[in-house]
Amino acid sequence: MSILLRQVKIIDPSSPFHQQQADIFIDKGFISNIGSINLKADHIIEAEGLHVSPGWVDVFSNFCDPGLEYKETLETGAEAAARGGYTDVFVIPNTSPTLHNKSVIEYVAQKSRSLPVNVHPIAAITKNTEGKELAEMYDMHQSGAIAFSDGTASIQSPGILLKALQYVKAIDKTIIQLPNDRSVSNQGLMNEGIICTQLGLPGIPAIGEELMIMRDIEIVKYTGSKLHITGITTAKSVVLIKKAKEEGVHVTCSVTPAHLFFTDEDLQDYDTNLKLDPPLRTKEDKHDLINGLLDGTIDCIASHHLPEDTDHKMVEFEYARPGMISLQTCFSVIRTAVPQLSLELLVNLLSIQPRKIFDLPAYSINKNEKAGLTLFLPDENRKIEKLHSKSKNSALIGKTVKGRVLGIINKDKLFLNE
Repeated sequence: MSILLRQVKIIDPSSPFHQQQADIFIDKGFISNIGSINLKADHIIEAEGLHVSPGWVDVFSNFCDPGLEYKETLETGAEAAARGGYTDVFVIPNTSPTLHNKSVIEYVAQKSRSLPVNVHPIAAITKNTEGKELAEMYDMHQSGAIAFSDGTASIQSPGILLKALQYVKAIDKTIIQLPNDRSVSNQGLMNEGIICTQLGLPGIPAIGEELMIMRDIEIVKYTGSKLHITGITTAKSVVLIKKAKEEGVHVTCSVTPAHLFFTDEDLQDYDTNLKLDPPLRTKEDKHDLINGLLDGTIDCIASHHLPEDTDHKMVEFEYARPGMISLQTCFSVIRTAVPQLSLELLVNLLSIQPRKIFDLPAYSINKNEKAGLTLFLPDENRKIEKLHSKSKNSALIGKTVKGRVLGIINKDKLFLNE
């Protein structure tokens, strides 16, 4: 298959064509020419203001497959990811059965081969993600696990985390941790503060997140292993991670688009789609998260795409399960919430950095390179009306945002939004 991209602006700091406007000719999955091109192609793509970058990567999504397919499947999750501009997605192990042995890792890898998106399974650190006994980590690494995490069930035991970090050092892999000390925050429903008091809801204190980050950084100092902290939400979390990096600790972090867009003030109508784990924090926290993006403390964006069926969202706030779908809206949310973020830095957060952190092959927009590309219109305003996940738990329906993804080119396939 051949594809001609006409007069697209290239955003790729690793490319000699960075910030240039040019035609790109793709043949049989590889970029064969860049410049002024007059060739016939099976597909010609042309749009005013069209930009192209190396394919985007999401490091924390739940596709609910196997076992929870009524929420999402590998097929529907991959479609949402492709529509959101992602060529690569890491799927967390919180399925049924959990991704805690090589046969389930191989199931995800095999079933995903025909999908337009590269789906990378994150293997569970502990059996059934219960936090008690290490899973078959080496076998799962051999079967294709991209990293290790207990996903939404963060490791509570420092001894278990210590063993896991020592184990992955030998195979040069990364542990992904969602920072939440459940012994501090277990009874809470939203951020602890003025708003939760006004709403009469029990709070989740910021210290539950910050204590775990402090603890985990000390363990990483001891082991010398690599840790990625996902979904940070507080101003102090940014400070702690920045300090650890300055000391040479192998720690990286990511933030979700929801925590850059919403705050706990948005919960005043008890919208269960905004019940998240970790919870939405204050305006001040959001401000410091944005500064952390701009100064490079925060390494990448993690969608935290967590589908949930209607039965577990259309209930009283107390009984609703946390989570929101976000793969399809992530780019637009970031463009809207952080308009001062340059496209170069945005591509760095969405593509370049996650590939470096997790040792994925780097895509570069250059001649004779493999074509793994995201096509997007950064300045187009649009209203979010329809999302293609199997679940519909999004608080963004009806909102006007900036930026639209046109599609992706990956695996010698072209996937375009209608």
